[in-house]
Amino acid sequence: MVEGNTHEARLWKPLKDNVAQCRLCSHFCIIDPGARGKCGVRENRQGTLFTLVYGLPAAVNVDPVEKKPLYHFLPGTRTFSLGTMGCNMSCTFCQNASLSQPPRLGGRITGHLASPADLVAAALDSGCQSISYTYSEPTIFFELVEDTARLAQARGLKNILVTNGFMSPDCLDALGPAPSGLIQAANVDLKAFSEGFYQERCGARLAPVLANLKHMRGLGWWIEVTTLLIPGLNDAPAELADLAAFISTELGPDTPWHLSRFHPDYKLTDRPVTPHETLLAARQAGRDAGLRFVYIGNASGPGFGDTFCPACQAVVVSREGFQAKDGGLLNGACRACGQGLPGVWA
Repeated sequence: MVEGNTHEARLWKPLKDNVAQCRLCSHFCIIDPGARGKCGVRENRQGTLFTLVYGLPAAVNVDPVEKKPLYHFLPGTRTFSLGTMGCNMSCTFCQNASLSQPPRLGGRITGHLASPADLVAAALDSGCQSISYTYSEPTIFFELVEDTARLAQARGLKNILVTNGFMSPDCLDALGPAPSGLIQAANVDLKAFSEGFYQERCGARLAPVLANLKHMRGLGWWIEVTTLLIPGLNDAPAELADLAAFISTELGPDTPWHLSRFHPDYKLTDRPVTPHETLLAARQAGRDAGLRFVYIGNASGPGFGDTFCPACQAVVVSREGFQAKDGGLLNGACRACGQGLPGVWA
């Protein structure tokens, strides 16, 4: 492990008196000389903004793509997954707090030195079909994402963002439209459908996330949405109905929605595990809103992770844990009835 790795940042603009404005995420931080942005990994050095995590992944693994989770994007394949320290949110329930939060709190920024070329070579050597930028928040290591994704694409790999969706429009435009742009798929964590929740629990805002989801849709990325259901905080029936309606109306009824079971973590240890009944009620809310693919994660139950043909209800992809079997799928269509399934299958 090494500490710190500076690289001149992108997506920022100079202001007077050596002040810099970061244009990378929707905080749009105004950063004085010697200071850092809210993420803790972008620093103003004498009027020039630097990233402190370029080529410094703190976590690297080979995962099933289902773990992101992505269920309609190359099911059954492995994805080379990487993330640096740092995040632009401060979620009290963060499941990766040891990775995401130390830079914000003045802690050390550490990782393993690895260039974009090193990461792409490792992904190819691992037999992966994609690279996932994940674990913390890929927005805050944008420069590493951009350079790695460009090299990966040239070598035939697809690129995936697992994100909180709080980036800036400029960031999305820089990553470009699918399929020719740098990103082909994203799983976006839509944490709640309440501005109050985002402000109080995450140190962020809901509106930019919703706008960015629509922006991603316009770029042609394959999108799947995840919501962690926290008892008493974001699981009210009316809120879930509104959230599901947003996905169905603004992103389309074929957008997969992953409902994830909450377990106490980080600063939020006073809440119970999500009841089974809440998960089922949320799934029904999604179906009532017209969503055709609603999944339940971090819990076991019949059909929770299976993909069903919307026409004949045959199981086209069965899942147990993060393992997928797509025996019911043929060239992106239901083997039983021929109905096409939305997604990226090859």
